[in-house]
Amino acid sequence: MRASLLKNTVKTCCGIFCLLIAVHAFEAIVLRMDETFFGENFINKLFGIFVLWLTLGALQWKWRDVGFTGEGLGRGVIIGFSLATIVFAVAYAVEVIVLKARGNTVRVGFFTMGFSLTGEAEIHRGVGFILMCVFFNIVNVVMEEGTFRGLFYEIIRTDRAAKTAVLIQALLFGIWHVVTPLHNLIDGDIDLVGFVWLSVGYIILAGIMGIKWSLMYRMTGNLYAGMADHFFNNCIATNLLHLTTESGTDEWMIVRVLIAQLLSSAVVAAVWTRWKKQNTDHTKEDETCNPLNPLF
Repeated sequence: MRASLLKNTVKTCCGIFCLLIAVHAFEAIVLRMDETFFGENFINKLFGIFVLWLTLGALQWKWRDVGFTGEGLGRGVIIGFSLATIVFAVAYAVEVIVLKARGNTVRVGFFTMGFSLTGEAEIHRGVGFILMCVFFNIVNVVMEEGTFRGLFYEIIRTDRAAKTAVLIQALLFGIWHVVTPLHNLIDGDIDLVGFVWLSVGYIILAGIMGIKWSLMYRMTGNLYAGMADHFFNNCIATNLLHLTTESGTDEWMIVRVLIAQLLSSAVVAAVWTRWKKQNTDHTKEDETCNPLNPLF
């Protein structure tokens, strides 16, 4: 089994991806768990973790082999949350300035609201809903980071260059997000042209995010920094911390996320460039130093 999975690594990853996105699309479009009491499509994430576990067993790998190491959790969470807090502070500030310049009264709200391209989502302020949101987003980052940045990257790395592995997992991660505009197309919220534009936008933006989190994985040696940054983006900036005006809630959310992700990607790229140079110039003894020392 192990030999067959590693015989053609890209084909293996694409096969696993097709299975996962089929379940993802079925839940989002048919089951619509995000429109139920739970307010989240979580079945595909639990299924993804199960597939990840099965695949690791078939490969005879351990969880640490795909980034879930026994060390670095605290440090990784601090790095990821620090990065996300800084860039989203900038993004929220820009959003508030723009909204006020347009004559709006801006209010900050802390509540759960399922993400929607059309802005039509039910608001829940109860503690139970907030806790469910946090839990489901933890499940989400474990599945997505463990699968894309961990499993897919490490499988492809067995017979291809690291750069190739980074780009392929990022492309798959971008395609993974096309389910959202497809859902809206089927519901009639957007037309075919809108679907194409949104899909391309999702692939590009999610792909950039996938590259960023993959570089964080390579520099830290574990998934935790990327998981923390990913969690902040999904849970805090998308699902919990909202800006409300007279005309609606989070009307500029896409711009907020775009600003934050491009800014954080630029920061990580700059750190990566310096880290790579240090690891090329230094001796192996020096390379064991803190890889993110320049900024963290």
